[in-house]
Amino acid sequence: MKYNFCALFEEKNKRVDIYLSALFWDFSRSYIQKMIDRWNVSVNWENISKNLKIKSKDEIKIEIVLERLDEVLPEKMDFDVIFEDDEILVLNKQAGINVHPVPGEWWNKNTLVNWVLEHCKDKLPTIWGVQRPWIVHRLDKDTSGAIMIAKSDKMMSYLSETIKDRKIDKYYLAIVFGKIKTRNFKIESMIGRDPNNRLKMTTKNPVNPKNAITYGQVIEYIDNRFTLVKVKIETGRTHQIRVHLSALWYPIVWDKTYWNLRVNKEMITRFLLKRQALHAWKLDINLYWKDYHFEAKLKSDMKRIIPEDILKNYIEK
Repeated sequence: MKYNFCALFEEKNKRVDIYLSALFWDFSRSYIQKMIDRWNVSVNWENISKNLKIKSKDEIKIEIVLERLDEVLPEKMDFDVIFEDDEILVLNKQAGINVHPVPGEWWNKNTLVNWVLEHCKDKLPTIWGVQRPWIVHRLDKDTSGAIMIAKSDKMMSYLSETIKDRKIDKYYLAIVFGKIKTRNFKIESMIGRDPNNRLKMTTKNPVNPKNAITYGQVIEYIDNRFTLVKVKIETGRTHQIRVHLSALWYPIVWDKTYWNLRVNKEMITRFLLKRQALHAWKLDINLYWKDYHFEAKLKSDMKRIIPEDILKNYIEK
C-alpha cells in the first residue's frame, strides 16, 4: 500500500522515523527504520536516512505493506476519561489492554485505539480517509494509569516537543518485592535491548543503549516484605521503571518479565493481583501557557494491597 502526504506538524523539526512511527502506530520505530533503509520512504521525492529532520509541508511518500490498516474498527469499551477538549484526551487505562494493535494478539481488537476511534467518531486527523489517533506516549499492556492522546496534528507536535524537552512530569506508583532502605533515591544507567532476549530490556551490556534516569521515594512498607514506591521518570525508555527497579533487586510485584513465578503466585493467592503492580499516577504539564495536573485513580487490584490509612491519607487525599 502506498501513502503520499504532506507533513502536517508545525514549528520545530522532527526526525522522519519518529514522525512516521507515531503516525503508523501499527509498526515499531525499528520497522519504520528498516523501510527507510530499503528506500521505501522518500521525502520531497528523494531517498533519505532515518536521521533526516522533516519540516512542515515536506512531501512524504511511504511504500510499505500496511496489512489491514483500515480494519482497526471503532469499538465500545469502558475507559475512564480524566480530561478531554477539542485537542487532547487523557484516559485512565486499565491493565490488560494494549494501547495499539499488536500482531498476533487479536491484533485489531480490544485496544485503546479501537475505543478512541469509537469515542471520537469523526473528530480525528485522517490520512487517505483513514482516521488515526495520535498516540503521544505509551503504557505497557499490564500497566494501568494516565495516558494522553492528541486529537489534532497541532497538539501532537506540541506534546511531542514537550516530552522530548522533558517539560512534563510523570509520576507512577509501584509495589516492589523487598524493603528499599533509602527513602529517596536516584537510578541512572544505560538501558537497551537485551542481547540474549529481544523481548527484554537490560542495563547489562545492552544493545543500542540510551541513558535513563529514574527517581524514587519510599511511601510505606507492606507486611515488612514489600515497598510502595512513588516513582518519577526523567526519561522515557522502554520498560524503564521495571528494568531499573529489577536491576537493584527490588523488582515490581507480578512482573512476569523481570521477576520470578513464586512471588507472583503468592500475590494471586493473597491479593488476587494478576498483573504487574505499576500505575501511571500523575501527569503535570503546561499546555499553551496553562498548567494542567492530571491524576489517574488507582485501580482496585492494587488498592487491595495498600494499607487503608495510606490510601486515605496519601494516595486518595
